[in-house]
Amino acid sequence: FALQARDVFRREPLGFDYQTLEQGRKWVSSLPGQVPGMVQSLVDQLRLLGLVGSLLLFAFLGILFYSLFGWKKVFGYLEERAKPLGTTIPEAYVPYLHSVLRIIAATLIPLILYGLFVLVRAFIAYQAPWFLLAGSLLKLWALGALIIVILREVLLFGIVPLPPQNAATVYRVSRGVTLYILVIIAVFQGAKVFQVPPDILALVRFVISISIVFASLFLLLKKQTILGLLPDLPYKAYQVVVNGLRRLYYPALFLTFLTGIVWCLGFKNFAQLLWIKTWAVVAIFLIIMIVFHNIKIFLQNWLEKKETTDHQAILLHKSLYYFLLFATITITVAVILELLGLLDPIRSFVSFPLVMIGKKPISLWTFIKVIIIFIGILYISRLLRSYMDYQIYPLLGIDEGLAYSINSLVSYLLIAIGIFIALAIVGIDIRTLMVFAGAIGIGIGLGLQKIASNFISGFIIIFGRKVRKGDWIKVGDTLGFVHRVTLASTIISTRDNIEHIIPNTDLIASTITNYTLSEPEIRVHIPVGVSYNADPWEVRRILLEVAARNEHIKKTRKPRVWFTEYGDSSINFELLVWIDVRRISEKYIKSQLYFAIFEALDQAGIEIPFPQRDLHLKSGVLSPDNKGEEDKLKPE
Repeated sequence: FALQARDVFRREPLGFDYQTLEQGRKWVSSLPGQVPGMVQSLVDQLRLLGLVGSLLLFAFLGILFYSLFGWKKVFGYLEERAKPLGTTIPEAYVPYLHSVLRIIAATLIPLILYGLFVLVRAFIAYQAPWFLLAGSLLKLWALGALIIVILREVLLFGIVPLPPQNAATVYRVSRGVTLYILVIIAVFQGAKVFQVPPDILALVRFVISISIVFASLFLLLKKQTILGLLPDLPYKAYQVVVNGLRRLYYPALFLTFLTGIVWCLGFKNFAQLLWIKTWAVVAIFLIIMIVFHNIKIFLQNWLEKKETTDHQAILLHKSLYYFLLFATITITVAVILELLGLLDPIRSFVSFPLVMIGKKPISLWTFIKVIIIFIGILYISRLLRSYMDYQIYPLLGIDEGLAYSINSLVSYLLIAIGIFIALAIVGIDIRTLMVFAGAIGIGIGLGLQKIASNFISGFIIIFGRKVRKGDWIKVGDTLGFVHRVTLASTIISTRDNIEHIIPNTDLIASTITNYTLSEPEIRVHIPVGVSYNADPWEVRRILLEVAARNEHIKKTRKPRVWFTEYGDSSINFELLVWIDVRRISEKYIKSQLYFAIFEALDQAGIEIPFPQRDLHLKSGVLSPDNKGEEDKLKPE
């Protein structure tokens, strides 16, 4: 620990001293006297180049200075040429087209000039330091123009949702910082080309570092502008951090300024450590939260464009959201603990062995890794299945039952992969599991026959595809659709919203009527009895009219009327109609038709008789004991 503390507070030499300052002062004071020598050197260089080389060089310099002010003309030319293209794209994308044209115009000139520089250098063997520096500056110009124009398009044209005043301030500051950094890079490249002594270069570096610290202080003093960059997000942890920044902004700024001065004086390790533990942690947390929120809003907007009945889109949205939440939490905790330097101590603290498996110690840290990986695999499995349901299966025309079977296979496969990864992390050799295979077999033979049978039956149901998710089936007296098929049981939901959990073994052993497997249309028989006084043909016509008026009866198959028998009290008919049992129940359609038939027959004056019985008594001699009974039988 003492060695680490000593390394943190170790001071690096600045690389210059008082003599360097004196040399720099003398060099600056001697600059006016060096002007004639510079002019003579330029004349000598032009003589070396000759007439053609000098003309090329001056033409290049002329184009360079002209292009500093001519990029707007280039943009005007490009904009004029792009007008026909603007009429062929949606109006909402026209501003983006203009932004792209401005970016091209701002970077095209320096890129062309750099190409001319390469061409001139290829024709003339000229290696003067200032000429080589010009090529480096052209590259910096192209990079700076690209950065600045992108900042302008993003901040000033509404791509980033900031108030106009804040956006303009941020653009000006960002442009100034970019130009300042480019100037610093140019200075160091010039020092390298002209072989400036190391101590002078160190002095320049110190002056630039001090200027950066004071410029940063000037920039960060604009508290409202800086904090205005942070959006208002509805997350408690995010709001706590932002409110803390508002309260502690100026003390934190003053501490940052002091550590910047300390960094310039050579205590770089201490300053960097402090910055990483504070600003880096806060910045990483805020960036992760803002990215998470934007992705969440994007997913929400995507879902709102879908129909409210698109169940697969809703499931895909949920899977994406929960996977995003899990990944965000995991990454945030890991990165922040690493930046704070707490990840290794926590790992060491929870790495004490709890048990030994062979020669492998198992610790709490091992279980944490296993849990995180296993949960991640579960979320990935859910996301993959949802995506396949939403995108892959409809594209390939795979029906719901087969899709459910494939999803089950993918889910079990990923879970198995997760288990194998967990076992590998724990340190258990898969081959050692063979030792337990015999014991597991004995356990199955003794007491787990039913469970094993259900699991085997589950595989038969899932991959045999005789019963699939969404099928309408009838098992015994239970009619409903298959809600879910697991390895242990099958869940059937009836029209009364009652779920029946049927063990897979019982389902395999039962006689199943599957209305979806081949043909969901069934024929329903509705018995009707009318009086003997009715006309059978009139009854037939009425029954067919009633069937034709019902919207739930299939029109592709004509209803029929059968004259079934002469009953004791009525002549009996049967109305035969076809229905889709998945959409309407047999009992419900019978109820509708009975109501309609009763009303139609009543309007036609056709009687629906009730059962009658005639009682015939034989007259005979009654005993005195039955005399009272005879009186009861006499009519009044």
